[in-house]
Amino acid sequence: MGLRDDLERFREVGEQRREDLAEFIQYGDLGQSRPGEIKIPVKIVSLPEFEYDQRDKGGVGQGDGDTPDVGQPVGQPQPQPGDDDGEEGEPGEEGGEHEYYEMDPEEFAEELDEELGLELDPKGKKVVEEKEGPFTDLTRTGPDSTLDFERMFKEGLKRKLAMDFDEEFVREVCKVEGLEPRDVFEWARGENLPVSMAWIEEAYGEIPADERGTWNSIDQLEANVERENIQQQIRREGIKQVPFRREDERYRHPEIIEEKEKNVVVVNIRDVSGSMREKKRELVERTFTPLDWYLQGKYDNAEFVYIAHDADAWAVERDDFFGIRSGGGTKISSAYELAAELLEEYPWTDWNRYVFAAGDSENSSNDTEERVIPLMEEIPANLHAYVETQPSGNAINATHAEELERHFGTDAEDVAVAYVNDKDDVTDAIYEILSTEGETDE
Repeated sequence: MGLRDDLERFREVGEQRREDLAEFIQYGDLGQSRPGEIKIPVKIVSLPEFEYDQRDKGGVGQGDGDTPDVGQPVGQPQPQPGDDDGEEGEPGEEGGEHEYYEMDPEEFAEELDEELGLELDPKGKKVVEEKEGPFTDLTRTGPDSTLDFERMFKEGLKRKLAMDFDEEFVREVCKVEGLEPRDVFEWARGENLPVSMAWIEEAYGEIPADERGTWNSIDQLEANVERENIQQQIRREGIKQVPFRREDERYRHPEIIEEKEKNVVVVNIRDVSGSMREKKRELVERTFTPLDWYLQGKYDNAEFVYIAHDADAWAVERDDFFGIRSGGGTKISSAYELAAELLEEYPWTDWNRYVFAAGDSENSSNDTEERVIPLMEEIPANLHAYVETQPSGNAINATHAEELERHFGTDAEDVAVAYVNDKDDVTDAIYEILSTEGETDE
């Protein structure tokens, strides 16, 4: 095995030994990743490589001009370039460089599907083009190059099986004592043989006089002459002729497929009021960030809108979204009013929509029932989700999530409510949200 093989093997091991995806989402450092590049730590040493020592060590059997004589003290070792300067430092002060396994959002979405057992099928909204698919449609006319010969042959073969009969056996029936052509014809009809009266009369007339009366009865004939059906005849003789007709012709045409563009807009809403302290903010980030990566990997074109709110709401950039903290009160409906306004730029006919909100479930009096719920019902979306973060347990007035569940029910097809009280709950919350959307139909 050469060095190149070793290197490839180390890379394979790196992929296998990277941090578990669920573990990374729950406890890993999400901040190392960028929107289009997810970086997951690898739990192995760095890849092997050759490195030449930069210090001059001289050569074998050679001196450097200052070599002492035998028995002369050599003194203390002198520091070399790159060595420590002699001052003691704390061990591990300068952290080592970590290795990362990098994946794009498409790979992340695929692996998260497998990790959590998800089956989200992105919906194409806007038709961008029509293209020819497989040749599955059939018409009665078309160019000869598209003639479905296999189908035509099958139709002709079915006709042959229905029209042919054992001619030799019918000729033997004409030799039965006392049977006239009309009697033979009536027998053939009783046997469901597709033979005409004219054919029987012709066959009867061709029988030599000395062969008439060869058989005393049809029973005697059947006891002495094996009757062959058309399938046996084809296997024995092969197919010499297949009776094709014009009506058997079918011409293949390509199926016309509408290619739909899979556009998605994700609205992330976060409560930034005074009650949303650092641990709550971290749990929101740890839940929303993988959701963003996942949907970005699932759709052709993904847009993200970030809304922060206390008693009022305002749009922010992603870099500011998770760090904002306000001292104000809470009015969740203000965020949904702004979301409805911003979503006017993303028509429901052309865009898939996800509205994700998070907070500690604290809200101003009656705001959930009187304003938030009606707004959620008015804003068309693939999914509305609310994530409650309460690391220290529910506060007395933290009722927003419960009110949503009470109104929409726990089995709603386009509304999901999830609870994240610590990092262990994050993947369960993500599954709850995405599996709910997976049950919806367009």
